[in-house]
Amino acid sequence: MHSIHGRAPAIATGLALARPDLDVWVVGGDGDMLSIGGNHLIHALRRNVDLTILMFNNQIYGLTKGQYSPTSEVGKVTKSTPFGSLDQPFNPMSVALGAEASFVARTHDLDRKHMVETFRRAREHRGASFVEVFQNCNVFNDGAFGAITGKGVRDDMLIPLVHGQPIRFGAEQDKGVVVDERGRAQIAVVADVGEAALLVHDEAAAEPGLAFELSRLSTGPYEPTPIGVFRAVERPDYGSETDRQLLAAQDKSGPGDLTALLHSRPTWDVP
Repeated sequence: MHSIHGRAPAIATGLALARPDLDVWVVGGDGDMLSIGGNHLIHALRRNVDLTILMFNNQIYGLTKGQYSPTSEVGKVTKSTPFGSLDQPFNPMSVALGAEASFVARTHDLDRKHMVETFRRAREHRGASFVEVFQNCNVFNDGAFGAITGKGVRDDMLIPLVHGQPIRFGAEQDKGVVVDERGRAQIAVVADVGEAALLVHDEAAAEPGLAFELSRLSTGPYEPTPIGVFRAVERPDYGSETDRQLLAAQDKSGPGDLTALLHSRPTWDVP
């Protein structure tokens, strides 16, 4: 179904709570999800509503003909920023992790296998799943992610996150991610630091600090950028907890009588 621009997470929250038998997916862009819909997104993630949320990020407002969006880079020249954008862009992974989302991942539109596997994992997760998809807009922002997703540069520019494995990348697997003495994730040459120094990815860590550090490795889609599942933790989902409260209230006070309630005449009713 189509909803009001930016309000898809709010409408989907009501649907997921009323119909837990449905498989509810939310699909939107970087503009509506992080601008007018930013409030709805972070609270759906914070509450851990059982939704699969796909945010297609093309760093532009494609639907409304090419205005800059909350993920557009500083200096972006568009119809709405003819002298260049002054806004610091959002980092969608950092936003989701800051909202304590229980499943956070990133994929891109030029690797079908990786994208399908990421969607599968997001769908199987119980609770709020957030997936950022780097997606090219060939009309209004063509080639936005070409510096990291192009076939010829992909091996050196995309950092695959694999649970339980040291984080390394490069066509020769010669680079990796380490954590410095101040707890910050950094890219290093494996030969310089040694295999043992590489950060072993733990998507199931209860504390999202290292996942957040990984989300800050790149400042835009022109530096080596992590893809894959950043975080996947289990915690009670909002719908299940709501049902638990309702059942507890019914056990205490009975199921109630909706028919009697509807036929009752409130004292404030005017004839």
